[in-house]
Parts: sequence; C-alpha cells; structure tokens
Amino acid sequence: MLTFEGLDENFKFLIIEVLNQLKATREFVNSPSRSLFRKITSRDDYIDNLKTVIENKSYSRINSSIDLDTKLLNKIRAIQVSSVNLERIGDHCVNIVNQMAYLEDKGQINRYECSEAFDIIEGTVEKIAAGFSDEDMPLALEICKSEYRLDSLYKENFNRIMAEMGSGKNIPDLVTCLFIFRYLERIGDSLLNIGEAIIFSILGERIKIEQFESLQQTLSVSGYDGSFSDIDFQGIWGSRSGCRIGHIQAKGDENSNNPPVAQGSIYKEGNLDKIKLEKRSLEEWGARFPGMVPEIFGFHETKEENKGSMLVEFLPGCTLDTMILTSDDTDLENALFTLEQTLRHVWTTTKKNQPVRTTFMEQLKARQNGVLQVHPEFHRSASQMGSAEIVSSEALLNECASIENTLPAPFTVFIHGDFNCNNVVYSNEDERVRFIDLHRSRDFDYIQDLSVFLVSGFRMPVFDRPIRNKINAVISRMYSFTEEFAQENKDDTWQARMALALARSFYTSTRFEFNYGFAKEMFNRSMFLLEKMNRYSGKWDKFILPEDILHY
Repeated sequence: MLTFEGLDENFKFLIIEVLNQLKATREFVNSPSRSLFRKITSRDDYIDNLKTVIENKSYSRINSSIDLDTKLLNKIRAIQVSSVNLERIGDHCVNIVNQMAYLEDKGQINRYECSEAFDIIEGTVEKIAAGFSDEDMPLALEICKSEYRLDSLYKENFNRIMAEMGSGKNIPDLVTCLFIFRYLERIGDSLLNIGEAIIFSILGERIKIEQFESLQQTLSVSGYDGSFSDIDFQGIWGSRSGCRIGHIQAKGDENSNNPPVAQGSIYKEGNLDKIKLEKRSLEEWGARFPGMVPEIFGFHETKEENKGSMLVEFLPGCTLDTMILTSDDTDLENALFTLEQTLRHVWTTTKKNQPVRTTFMEQLKARQNGVLQVHPEFHRSASQMGSAEIVSSEALLNECASIENTLPAPFTVFIHGDFNCNNVVYSNEDERVRFIDLHRSRDFDYIQDLSVFLVSGFRMPVFDRPIRNKINAVISRMYSFTEEFAQENKDDTWQARMALALARSFYTSTRFEFNYGFAKEMFNRSMFLLEKMNRYSGKWDKFILPEDILHY
C-alpha cells in the first residue's frame, strides 16, 4: 500500500467506516431505532470527511511531484476513485434508512432477500484493502462480479414485488421495498467501479470488467494458457471507430517460448458486426496477398452483449503519418516508393473491367449530422451575391449527387476502404508496406482510397512551414501517382470523380477538428470543389482538378 502522508491509513479507515455503516444499516433494517438512526447519519459525515482528506492528499501528491513513479501514480488515482465510490456506498446506506420511515410494516422488507444482498456487499467491501495491497487480480475480479450478483438479486426481487403489486394490497410498502432494493443494486455499481480501479492500479490501463473477460477469452482461443499477470497490456487511445484497442505482449524475456500472441499482438474489442467485418476483410486480404495484413491469432464473440474481440499480429515498423513528421527524406522516399509499388500490384491484380457507381455524396450526407453538431455554421443557406446566385449546401449536395450518377468508375479494384496515412505501416528493416484497420475493404473505385489518403495528409494539424512543405510534397507525390495509374488504365474521368471524393473527405474531416480556422479551410475547399463540379458544362474527360487545393 501507500505510505506517504498516511494515505494508506486513511483509505483503510474509510473502508472500515463504510463496512461499519453497512452493518449498522443492516441492523436498522432488521430493528429500527432512533439511536441507531442518529449513529448512521453522524457516521456519514465522518465518511464524507475521510473521502475529502483522501481526495486532497491524492491531488496534492500528484501535483507536487514531477517525478512520480507511474505505478504509484496509478495506485493513487485508483484509491481516489475507490474513495469516491466508498463514500457513495455510505450515502446509499443513509438513503436506505431514510426509506425505512415510509414502511407501515417495518418487517415487510425482510420478507425479501435483503439479508443476502447485505451479505454480498459486506463480504465484497472486506476484500477491497487486500485487493489493493496484494495487487490481487482474481480478488479484483471477485469485487467486480459482486455487481452481477446484486443485479441478479435486484431483478428477482423486482419481479416478485411487481407481481405482488398486482393484488392491489400494501402498495406503499411494496414501492418502498423496491426503492430499498434499488439502492442496494446501486451499491453494486460502486463496487464494480472499485474493482475496475484495482484492475487499473495493477495493469496501468483502464479496462472494464466485460472487456477484461473478453480479453481473457480471446487470449485463451489464441492458444495462450499462461497467467494474465504475465501479460503487459497497453491501451491505444484515439480510435474514432468506437473500438477498444490495446497492445499486448508477455512480460520478461522476449526470446522465451511464448506463443506469437504473447510475443506481441494487438487486441481489438468493439461492436460485434464491425469486428466480424474486419475479421472477414483480414482473411480475404490474407488469402489474396499473404503477409500484407496482420495475422489473426484469436477471435471471440459475446452475442448477448453484441460484442466481439480479436487478437491480431503486432506489425513492426512505423505508420506513414509518423514517418512524414519524423523520418529523414531517404526513409520517407523508400516508404512512398514501396507504397506505390504495393498499390499498383494490388490494384492490377484485383482489377475488374466493369463500371461501378460511386457513392461519395451518399457518404458525405451520412456524416453530415456529425459535422453540423461540431460546426452548425457549416449549414449554408441559399443567398444572392450581386448577380451570382449561391445555392444552399443541401441543394448543392443534391445537384452533385445527380452528377455523380452520370460518372461511374470504369473499373473496380480491391480497396483498403479507410486509407488514412496512419493505417499504412512501413518496415524499414525489410522495406515492406502493410495495411491495418481494414473493416471497410471491398471492390470499389481506387479514387476512394487515394482521396482519403490525400486529405488525411492535408488535415494533419501541423502548421510549421518546413514540416508543412514536407506534407505538401507527399501529397503531390501521391497525386502524381494517381494520375499515372489513371493514364495507364485509360481512366479519363478520374479528375472529376476525385473532385467529388475530395469534397467528401474535406467536408467529413471537419467533424474531428475543433480548430475553427482549419476546419473552415477544409469546409471552403469542399464547397469550392462541389461548386466547380456543379457549374461545369463541358465533357467530364476534359475536367481539370486544381492540384493546389490539396496544399495548405
């Protein structure tokens, strides 16, 4: 435990006081008395004060030290979270004794499984100190699972009380009993938070109990049969997909005989349909182009919760966005050359000479509400500027959607589907490009991938001129590659389709950008391209896309 400024003692005292409060509340429920009521309400003030002391010491220790050990910092944070939830349990005890005043028949509550609920709660609170001091993962999981047991108990008694209400008798007492069980169930929520805080103090990562269990199941499926304490889990934040992503590897000797998953892998957990889709895409990529995407080590699904999880190979190397910002010109040149050759190989191999209708405007409209939530001013109304008529953004999108219907792609290729710079991994050691985050892969227009790639470079929030020039150079390089591939494959309308695709990517990217000036730049470029398409009256194979719209 912690020794500085008596924080560990304060925390232990808080656990003891809450445990005493629970026992006193159980006694009050069995045999109410004024003296016991006063004892419970006065102890609540002491619990509140202890929580405040722990909170102040925690924040003081964190703010006063710049060299605080990460593990100690995690434990302080976990204790602070747990103290808040312990204080909340104390509050629920007071709420329960207050509810007892509304019972005409004080023995009514004991006709249900109230005593069993207190057994679960008291037994769990008694384990909290040991969970922290021993860094006991199984004990932390037991604390978390008490919430499931209390939820189940609440549901059983809820159904029983509701059935008894049907008789029309003792309705006020039955409602009061329901409220008391509701407070007992809410104590379970606090215990779950405490258990997850202990897991955080052990792992150093915030992970919910259902995610933890999913990770254990997926590790088991992958062939790993070691202890979870031998696994190092590091969360990877910033995903916009809604998935939980983490890097997993075995602690200790990297040259040990651990299975591949323990030597380094990526854990991904999220919506079952999305995880299944990515699994199918990885399998398809692996069958078509072995070694170009991560290998799947394990997959697990929980249909009841509509969740899926997957363990895949951790790819060595560096993502392209990081290379643009940090690598020297030679390494970046090698990466871009390898990327071009890889794309040419994939697209040539998978090319199907059949036209396909593109959906750039549909994609834009599907994300429009998200954009307007962040930037409501991007809804443009119809207006007049001198003799020029400016159509509303809604009308402009509809006009361009009609234009898009007349501009099918002349052929399809197998595309990545989410071809941002950070989804391309380059290994300098073996000069190899590999792809990640492939849940949107499909046969479609290659312009989709290239437009996403170009705008993912543009929207990098870096404004230092030398680095910005480097970004612009990469954009120009990939734009030239697009032109070369289009000419090689006799695609005469690529610039018109690219204009629509870039407009889509510029517009939808603004929902991730709170820098209004930069977001406005992307919005204006989107509107410019859509206006240019809408006002164009020539043949689409003669349309010229101004390349400098991609430079900032």
